Amino acid sequence: MSHRCLSHLEAVARAATVRNLVYALDVDLTTGDELFRSVTTVRFTADPGAETFLEARPERLLGATLNGVELPADAFAEGRLRLADLAADNTVVVTAEYAYTRTSEGVHRFTDPADKQVYVYAQPSITDAPRFMACFDQPDLKAPVTLSVTADPSWLVRANAEGVQATPGRWEFPATKPVATYLITFVAGPYVELTDSHDGIPLGLYARASYAEVLERDAPEIFSLTKAFLDRYHELFGLRYPFGKYDQAFVPEFGWGAMEFPGCVVFRDELLFRAAVTDTERLERAAVIAHEMAHMWFGDLVTMRWWDDLWLNESFATYMGYRLVAEVTPWPQSWTRFGVGRKAWGYVADQRPSTHPIAPTEVADTDAAFANFDGISYAKGCSALRQLVAFIGDEAFLAGLRAHFDKHAWGNATLADLLGALSQASGRDLDAWAQAWLRTPQVNTLRPVIEWAPDGSYASVTVEQTASQEYPTLRPHRIGLGWFGEDGAWQRTEVEVTGASTPVPQLSGVRGRGLLLNDGDFTFAKIRMDERARAELPSLLAEQPDSLARALWWNSAWDAVRDAEWPATELVELAAAALPAEPDVVIVESVFGLARYAATRMVPADRQEAARSALAGAAKTLLATAAPGSGHQLAAARSLIATAADADRAMLRGWLSGADVPAGLRVDAELRWAVLGRLAVLGDVTEEEIDGELQRDTSDRGEQEAVRVRACRPDPAAKERAFDLVVTEQGQSNRIAAAAGDGLWQPEHAELTAPFVARYFAELPRAQGRSGDMLAHLAKAAYPVYAVSEDTLAAAQAALAGEMHPLLRRALVDETDDLARSLRAQRAA
Repeated sequence: MSHRCLSHLEAVARAATVRNLVYALDVDLTTGDELFRSVTTVRFTADPGAETFLEARPERLLGATLNGVELPADAFAEGRLRLADLAADNTVVVTAEYAYTRTSEGVHRFTDPADKQVYVYAQPSITDAPRFMACFDQPDLKAPVTLSVTADPSWLVRANAEGVQATPGRWEFPATKPVATYLITFVAGPYVELTDSHDGIPLGLYARASYAEVLERDAPEIFSLTKAFLDRYHELFGLRYPFGKYDQAFVPEFGWGAMEFPGCVVFRDELLFRAAVTDTERLERAAVIAHEMAHMWFGDLVTMRWWDDLWLNESFATYMGYRLVAEVTPWPQSWTRFGVGRKAWGYVADQRPSTHPIAPTEVADTDAAFANFDGISYAKGCSALRQLVAFIGDEAFLAGLRAHFDKHAWGNATLADLLGALSQASGRDLDAWAQAWLRTPQVNTLRPVIEWAPDGSYASVTVEQTASQEYPTLRPHRIGLGWFGEDGAWQRTEVEVTGASTPVPQLSGVRGRGLLLNDGDFTFAKIRMDERARAELPSLLAEQPDSLARALWWNSAWDAVRDAEWPATELVELAAAALPAEPDVVIVESVFGLARYAATRMVPADRQEAARSALAGAAKTLLATAAPGSGHQLAAARSLIATAADADRAMLRGWLSGADVPAGLRVDAELRWAVLGRLAVLGDVTEEEIDGELQRDTSDRGEQEAVRVRACRPDPAAKERAFDLVVTEQGQSNRIAAAAGDGLWQPEHAELTAPFVARYFAELPRAQGRSGDMLAHLAKAAYPVYAVSEDTLAAAQAALAGEMHPLLRRALVDETDDLARSLRAQRAA
């Protein structure tokens, strides 16, 4: 049903009206395959005579009473239930039937194709709690929630609190601590369960029955990480985990990476590895686990008052997640992965037309809030926190956090509250720092200006800082400067960059090479190299022992290509030369992805085949030299598959049949689908082969991959079918639609898919029946990224001139900016 998004002004007024809020929620999951029923009892106090509203988005409203009196029919409209003439003490009871979704919004219902078992879970997101209950859906109206769930007696049900099955199929959960509505969840179905405990905290892991073997295999690592992270957070924060048990449920078709529901964290179950993975994926899973656990303090215990302080949740959780992975796991290169992965995402987001401050002064409504779940709120905010720690010191930073938790536990807080605690702990006024770093958008660029002495030493070194014309803020940066000394050892000094020009007198007279700004990666700024370092970059990468320093050089090169300062072919050639000898698989995988992006979008069309061939050659070299069964071998195989050409079809066919497979390489289900997808792009897969592979892999992942592989085929009917799945068909899984979009566009199929470019821009903005979040998701998944032309840009700009949902507009603006950059890069080549 249609509904109005909540504005900040409405939220402020409602928070001033509603007090002493308590929820009781009774959910019945036994009423059919399409609908479920819930009864919400809402108790609160208010000034007599006041008026407010609840949010609810049911399929059918069966009844609603206020203080025992049935509310009139016209009290309910646009997803809101008007409550007039309130008493001092109020009780609202709302009975309704709600629709299950397949889009991970509200209550998601999934039937596992592997065994036909059914699973459901609640995902309130930031606006979808009204899809399963009546509530005041805003973060500063926290309340205890008492939950009851009626389900199939064979099912297991888990939720925020520790529940019991009172009678067969009837689960009762005691009242939670005060939580925001976006943190309410339940997970129900024939889940398999593994349990453990640590330091008095019960631990649980959950997955669907068809993933039982995978869960059993991955559980020791996940439990070990969970325990190590709990210990470290207790040590850092001085405050124990506050929500009793700690369950982690891996659920199907989850729309986000994970969600920090207190007591019952939910993850997408792709994070259970059913196939071989590299250390990059294991590191990232660890970072997600640590990120969600950090939210137990940042967001769950202390909650932002409104969505303008989203960074208080996501920036802190991202920072703590990567920090803990570096400190207490087998992957100390965590910040390397952040630097060349997540941080690159932040740089891209901050340079788009949709850029915004980390902590904006105003977020007008929940649609605007949704749009800010981006690389700025996560990656740039994380980097700003690294800079803050460099600025005030780690001891003061942690002391400020502890004071913040102590003061605001179980309540809400703002940026001003946190800055006050950090300022007091550090003895430094942080208002100016916050204004520069948190309240202003866009990114600075730092360049070394070097004068060379006749003997080859640095006569002078100056750090030049610039900003965009539209956002001219020059920020303070505490950074490291690294270089190779005469003895070949890597050396570092530190400097505080302020204003447009900062001399570095300590480098005068030093004989060095490969000067690297921001060594240690403690700030968020675009870094440029001097021309000598650029010319020597292949040898600098080979000699550099620090993976983080290598990541910074790669980021600098990538950003220079995005800004059309370097030709994209230079990045591709550098990657092809350097990656076969790169010792860190995290960099291999991350940089190969950037180089393939450049080869298929930023290199001029007539040189793209050669660029892909160069990357394929590098992958073959790495495959030939990598240790059998290693992450490098798997990364090389994946890279080779992604760039394979017609001449490689026999090799790919051999891998499918088991012939000439490199020793140690396991051609499992994931790799088989990747091979089939590439063969499909090359026009060498039949429908019968796809059907046969689907019989081998009966999982939902197999269904999704079959859709993607079919969409990859250079066949007009296959492209039409994929387009329909993304644009016109309603009701299918979010994963299926995204898979179709992923396969639709291929750089080799530009002529075949040309007619769909105009149709995409004309039809997608008019797709009905989908939420703004899903429209944005599909807009990104199906954007014609390889149609890099003036015609595509004109079509995009024409579409943006029309009316559309604000979240869809944001997605199209972002993707179109990437398209424009690719076009400029091609012209500059």
